[in-house]
This record gives sequence, structure tokens and C-alpha cells, in this order.
Amino acid sequence: MGTHTMSPLGLSSTEEAVYRYFLRNPGAAVREALTAASMDGEGVHRAAERLRDLGLLHGSEARTWATDPGVVVARLAEEQLDAAYRTLRRLADPRPILRSLWRDVPAPSFAGGGGVHAGSAIALDRLEDLGQALARIDRAAFHADAEILAAVPNRALGPLGTAHTLTLGLRCLRRGVRVRTLVGTDDPTPPTGADHLRRLRSHGAEVRVAEGLSELVLVYDRRTALVPVDAHDIDRGVLCIEESGPVSSLVTLFERLWAAAADLADRPASKPGTDSPTGTQRTVLLLMCTATKDEAGARAAGMSLRTYRRHVSDLLALLGACSRAQAALLARERGWV
Repeated sequence: MGTHTMSPLGLSSTEEAVYRYFLRNPGAAVREALTAASMDGEGVHRAAERLRDLGLLHGSEARTWATDPGVVVARLAEEQLDAAYRTLRRLADPRPILRSLWRDVPAPSFAGGGGVHAGSAIALDRLEDLGQALARIDRAAFHADAEILAAVPNRALGPLGTAHTLTLGLRCLRRGVRVRTLVGTDDPTPPTGADHLRRLRSHGAEVRVAEGLSELVLVYDRRTALVPVDAHDIDRGVLCIEESGPVSSLVTLFERLWAAAADLADRPASKPGTDSPTGTQRTVLLLMCTATKDEAGARAAGMSLRTYRRHVSDLLALLGACSRAQAALLARERGWV
């Protein structure tokens, strides 16, 4: 489509052809436009009628003139911009549309393994697939209007401190959602997790350090909560809870920990290589350097493949390595293997 057509201004090709005809032939009759333009008679008359309604043509059927192009383009452009602005305003918050669509989605039955339901809303849903869990986190964050509460043990900061979740948190803060995060003190904070917290804090998130924090809890607008299926193995999946009673209990626990927690100081990030690996990490590190496949390494370590890969990811962060080969070299330099 040519860049000089009037289609962006809302005119069809026939309407544009008729308008241009009367620009070239002021005072001509509509029937002459039909003869000169070689167009369908009914189409020309409909186009001329609409152009009159829009104020682009004036006069009578026998003698018709085109309105000045400067006036026409300015008027049509303003109308199109106004329509686009109204559309953008509707798209700025599409959550009501999404909620309406979700109400039309049949809730899976309990027998099908979808979870326990209250009416049409899912009260308890078990998500063992990482993709499903991340999608549910995305959805809960998208719907959050007021506040997000996050209790995150340091061992969970590796998996959670990714570009994906960081972007999600920053997006919520830009929308004006209050974000409060509790982190623990028991384990060293992985470098990626520390960077995650500093960036969130610099954009307005509130972060405190709580003693004895052991379980991951995410609460959105005090309506939806996500907790791990197994507090000691996040990779086993998460439970999504939308029952008011359990969610209220989790909020009460969070508030109690928040009140007793200390504000997070601007601590420097842990330098790669300053923390020693745990016994399990040393085992995984050795297998990572010797096993040909993750499946073989996971079997030798006696853990699930997802848990094994999580340890590999934590080791890469601990060493400050970009690849497994680099991690193996750095680990040998430090005498870890």
C-alpha cells in the first residue's frame, strides 16, 4: 500500500478516488465522476454520500466541489488520532477483559486432578510443571492492583532472581503496586538474588531481612497465595491458594515476620568465589565435571533431574560463571574439585 494513500485517514480506495476526482474537476456532476473514474455507479454514489457526510464534498449532485485538502487531512487525522487514543485507553488496563474471558473457561473437575474448587474460582490448584507455575505467577502479578507480599528464603533467590521475575516485579512497581519482600539470613544470598533485590529496591520495593525465614510464600492482593508443594524442594511444584481462610493466615504470618524484621541495608553483592559450596553442591559440581548428561548426574546424586539442574544453576551463580565449562575451570582453580 502506498504511503500517500488516504487509507490511514479512514477512507476506502473508492472514496479516495471520488474525492481526488472532484479536486481535479471542481464543480463537476457526480455522474461525470462515474464516467471518468470507470467505477461502479452504486459504489461511486455511496462514496460521494459518505464524503458529503464527512464534509469532504459540498454542493449538489449536479455541481460538486471538494473541500480544501488542508482542512480535510487535519480533520480526518484528528478523528483517527482520537479513535486511536480511545482504543489505547481501553487497552491500558485489559484486566477486566481477561477476567471476563476466564469466567467463560470451564473449571476442571477435581477428579481430573485440577484441584479443589469453590464455585467457578479455583480454591486450590497444584502446579508441578515449572511453566505452569510461572504462568500462574504472571497471571497473579498481572491482576494485582494494590500489593504483592513475598517471603523468599535465600535458597530460593537463585531460581527466582531471573530476568523474567525481575521484569515482572519492576512492571508491577511501575503500575503503582506496592511490593514488600522478606528475605532470610540463614544462607548466603546468591549474587543473582542480591542484584535482583537491589534493583527492585531502587525502584521502590520494600525489602526486610527476617530471622528464621524458611518457606517461600507469595501473596497477591491478599486474595491469591502461592507456596511450594515441598518447602525444601521448590522444584517439586507450587500450590495456588484462593481460599480466603488460608490466604488470610499466610498474610497474618507475613505481617508478624515483617514487623520483627530489619530493613535491608545496601549490602554489597557477594563476590563470585567467596562462598564455599555445600556438601551437596560439591557432589553436583564433581558430577557436572564428569557426567556426560544431566540425567546420569542426577541419578548418581540420587535426586530429581530438576533438583540437579537447580543445583547446577546455583553453582554457576556462586562461581560467577557463564557456562558449565567455565564453572569447571573456576572450581578447579579454587580447589573445589
